[in-house]
Amino acid sequence: MTVELYGKMPDGTDVHRITLKGGGLSANVLTYGGVIQDLRLDGHATALVLGFEHFEHYLAHSPYFGANAGRCANRIRDGHLALSGKTYQLDQNFLERHHLHGGKAGMGKSVWDIETFTEESTTLAIHLPDGDMGYPGNMTIKLTYRLLAQGILDIRFWASSDQQTLCNLAHHSYFNLDGQGDINGHLLQVDAPHFTPVDDELIPTGELCDVGQTTFDFRAPKPVGEAAAGQILDHNFCVAQDRGALRKIACLQSPKSGITMDVLSTEPGLQVYDGAKINMPVGGLDGREMLPHAGIALEPQVWPDANHHAHFPQAVLAPGDTYQQHTQYIFNKDQT
Repeated sequence: MTVELYGKMPDGTDVHRITLKGGGLSANVLTYGGVIQDLRLDGHATALVLGFEHFEHYLAHSPYFGANAGRCANRIRDGHLALSGKTYQLDQNFLERHHLHGGKAGMGKSVWDIETFTEESTTLAIHLPDGDMGYPGNMTIKLTYRLLAQGILDIRFWASSDQQTLCNLAHHSYFNLDGQGDINGHLLQVDAPHFTPVDDELIPTGELCDVGQTTFDFRAPKPVGEAAAGQILDHNFCVAQDRGALRKIACLQSPKSGITMDVLSTEPGLQVYDGAKINMPVGGLDGREMLPHAGIALEPQVWPDANHHAHFPQAVLAPGDTYQQHTQYIFNKDQT
C-alpha cells in the first residue's frame, strides 16, 4: 500500500493516489471522485477498467471513468425535484436541461478525504453541503474499497443527511476484460425480466418493458454487440423492486481472455452502458486507445428518475436514517 501525490485540482487542492493489493487484485484509487484509476488481476497483463495515465485527462475528458456518481446517480428529468411540499431546481448538466450523476460538481468530480487505509483497503469520505448542486441537506458519504480473497473488489457506501433528500450512489467503472479495442464480443448476462425504456434524451418514460420482446434480453448470456442493433445500450435493468440482501445480479465474460466478472449488489437496478460515445484516442492505460465500445459500465443503483415515477423504487433519504449499499465485482480467470 502506498499513498502518493497524483495531481492538483484547478484551485490547487492536492489529489492523491492510493495503491492497494490483495486477493489476487491490485488497484489504484484516486481521492478525486473516489476513482478506481487502474484495476488488475494477477496473471492478466492488461487493466480490467478504462482509465487515464495522467490526472489532467480526468479533468478534461473523463466520462466518469472509475468514478462514483451521486448524490443521485443517473438522470433526473429537467433537474426537477419535489420533496415534502417543496420544489428544488437541481444542476442541469445534461443537454443543458436534465440532471446527471449529481451535477457538474457532484461527488464523482470532487476531492474526497482519506479516512483509513491498509494494504488491501481504504475508506474515503466527503461532505456535500446543503444546497450543493441544488439538493437539500448536509450529506456525509463514506466509501470503502476492499480487495478480498478470490478476486473480489468489495465496495460499500454509507450516507446520512440532516434533511430529507435524494441518495442514489453508483460506482461507474468501465470494464474491458481482455484489453481488446471493444467489448462487443463480451458475453453479458443480467438477472432482469424488465428494463426501463427511455426517450430520445435518455430519460425514462415510466414504462416497464419485458426484455423478452426486445434485443435487451440478457437473461441468458449473449454478446453485448448483439443488443444495440443500431441504438445505444444505456438503460436501467430492473433486477428487483427494492434494495435487498447482497446477491448476484449480472455476469460479464470475455471468451478471448477467459476472465469472468460476477456482479453482486444490494441495489434494485443495474444501469448498463455499452460505451457507445467513448472517444479518447490518447492517454489510456497500457497506451490503449479508448474509442466507441472500449468498455462497458455496469452500475448497481436505484432506478433512474425515480422521483418522477411513484411505482419505481425510491431514492429518498430521511434525516436520522442511514443509506447503505454493498456491491462486489468478482473476477475469475479460466485456467484451462
